Amino acid sequence: MTSEQTQEYDDALVTVLEAVWGEGYLSPGGSDEISMIVDGVPLAGKAALDLGCGTGGITRFLAETYRPARIIGIDVDAGLIARAMERAFTRGLGNSLVFQTVTPGPLPFADSSFDIVFSKDAMVHIADKEALFAEIFRVLRPGGLVAASDWMSSTDGPFSAAMSEYLELEGLGFGIGSPARYRSALAQAGFCDISMIDRNEWYRPIARREYDAVAGPLYDDLVERVGKSFVDHEVEVWRSLTVVVDSGELRPGHMRARKPG
Repeated sequence: MTSEQTQEYDDALVTVLEAVWGEGYLSPGGSDEISMIVDGVPLAGKAALDLGCGTGGITRFLAETYRPARIIGIDVDAGLIARAMERAFTRGLGNSLVFQTVTPGPLPFADSSFDIVFSKDAMVHIADKEALFAEIFRVLRPGGLVAASDWMSSTDGPFSAAMSEYLELEGLGFGIGSPARYRSALAQAGFCDISMIDRNEWYRPIARREYDAVAGPLYDDLVERVGKSFVDHEVEVWRSLTVVVDSGELRPGHMRARKPG
């Protein structure tokens, strides 16, 4: 269930998203949400992969806060990776933090390369969840963990008119799936100890505040930075998002699973 991609994570969209969610963050929740996703995950001294790292704020937070031996942030968008590298240059993290542009498809890493695979709201761009988790399973070492969050749908059946409108307005080619689809794909890949946490109730009031901010206090500054037509479109995106979050058809959630071994 992939909508046609009509938008890119270009400078204009990144400007809007970071105005709402903070520098380096292209999805909601900030560092508190990241800490919840990785709560209890033994990152210190380990090899970690951040799948879909965007502009790198989350990867830097993980590197600075949890001190993995090495963390690699990957994304298919070279522009986002360039921005992540520029921002990380002065942070003094040396070789422990690496950013890399990748192409869609199999991950460019050897089997059993990582102890942890992390992702924040980026798996939604990959429609084939079964292939995705098979690749994550492959690059994890035995006993390794996947700890992630993503945008999910309440059903894998036909979408409502409101959901279809949101996906069309968002225009980012979301290959969205239900929590049941994610759980099934994880199990099919070979993962065990699978857990899912629904975050819809947490996000519902936040989504409304985000919409109010883009349509209100942030509006004039954003218009000056990226233009009125673009901001007006993003206001409509957020309006449609609040509808499907309120209905429960769009449901952000956390997941965690372990590779046996």
